[in-house]
Amino acid sequence: GGPTDVVARLIAVPMGQSLGQTVLVENTVGAGGTIAPARVAKSKNDGYTILIHHMGMATAPALYKKLPYDPLKDLAPVALVSSSPILMVSGKSFTSMAEVLKVAKAKPDMITVGYAGNGTVAHLAVTQIEQASGVKLRHIPYKGIAQAITDLSGGQIDLFVGSIPSLIGQVRNEKLHPLLVTSKQRSGQLPATPTMAEASGKNFEAITWFGILAPAGTPDAIVQKLNTAINSALAEADVAEKLRSEGGDVLGGSSKDFRLLLQSEVPRWAKVVKDSGASLN
Repeated sequence: GGPTDVVARLIAVPMGQSLGQTVLVENTVGAGGTIAPARVAKSKNDGYTILIHHMGMATAPALYKKLPYDPLKDLAPVALVSSSPILMVSGKSFTSMAEVLKVAKAKPDMITVGYAGNGTVAHLAVTQIEQASGVKLRHIPYKGIAQAITDLSGGQIDLFVGSIPSLIGQVRNEKLHPLLVTSKQRSGQLPATPTMAEASGKNFEAITWFGILAPAGTPDAIVQKLNTAINSALAEADVAEKLRSEGGDVLGGSSKDFRLLLQSEVPRWAKVVKDSGASLN
């Protein structure tokens, strides 16, 4: 039910139609999202076991001292699927980011902010928000989004930060107030919600992306066949519209595009992790 699962199931059926094979989605969770990549990295490189993962793959090398795989060496990028900004929402406590910043500056470490797990993109986005706006929030990490949203709605925490696809339903139902997005431009699904750059006056961007990878050593012909199937799935109007309606942007592109992004993201987020002081070992 999380955003990775939603994206995976959305493209699995059209991918299967293109490949002439049934594409099964198997959720493998735990250890901050490192179990699934480690498992795929050790699988046969025949194209039958592939991985869909998110931007957390780029932060993992800096967060884990004993990561059981190297994202740049043990996995072969196949294609990017989509990207999504991070969204900050409130329950009953606040209705605007200006109000949050005013209170946070007057009373440091009083406002509570939840996110699904230490070291996640949301956690690091909160750290960047604090640095950009000069405030200190009280961090409340959760194991998942469900309990966090229950606590947010009940007033046990003030704010929550997560991906747009995981929150937009409750925003549209007016159960949660959208305060800011972390992309450079406003989200097409939430055009009235300001960016963090607008709120802080500083250049700021933190987005999460989703992409598909295969075990390292997978033959180029197989990588290309999978890439073609993914791009074909993303080109279908209903798939693209569903991704956008969930607050995402369709990416696609070549395996080289994904490799170049991963090569730039790993060192970029290593600096963010270092500055945040986060560690999961």
